[in-house]
Amino acid sequence: MTHLAPQHILIAYSTTDGHTPRICARLQQVMLSLGHEVTVLPLAQANAHDLGAYQRLVIGASIRYGHHQPEVAQFIAKHQALLESRPSAFFTVNIVARKPQKNTPATNPYLIKFLRTITWKPALTGVFAGKLDYPKYGALDRLMIRFIMLITDGPTDPKTVVEFTNWDTVDAFAREVCALPR
Repeated sequence: MTHLAPQHILIAYSTTDGHTPRICARLQQVMLSLGHEVTVLPLAQANAHDLGAYQRLVIGASIRYGHHQPEVAQFIAKHQALLESRPSAFFTVNIVARKPQKNTPATNPYLIKFLRTITWKPALTGVFAGKLDYPKYGALDRLMIRFIMLITDGPTDPKTVVEFTNWDTVDAFAREVCALPR
């Protein structure tokens, strides 16, 4: 159990192919084991909730073609004052984070670029490698992602399904969120 009083934590996410909610579920599992109450919602549903009811806020978002979905920056702008009023965190999920030299907040180009486009400065940031699932993609996405993998030395076989996520890193991030000072 954590030494802090139980907190009600919201994890709000944006996803492209469905791997970000799996990461959110893992964060939730760890936070619950530490005695916290945790709600996980897509950003659109989180917008309809009273975010003031949560003591900690976490936003997670996937990358596609180098960008987060526009709803991520919109959500942050809409709720920035609330995000700044309590412990809050942001994490990104992307395939480039499969590379050791690009899997930290200080080295991930997508996280660095995104944080430069918003004024909110989360107390904690995280980067998680995502999942490559060629059979799940449509023809155009499969072609584009294969090309990106070709030029970045990644897998290009169109039958490939690889989960690059380091679950120990996800668990550690969950514990760090719970340990953020109030």
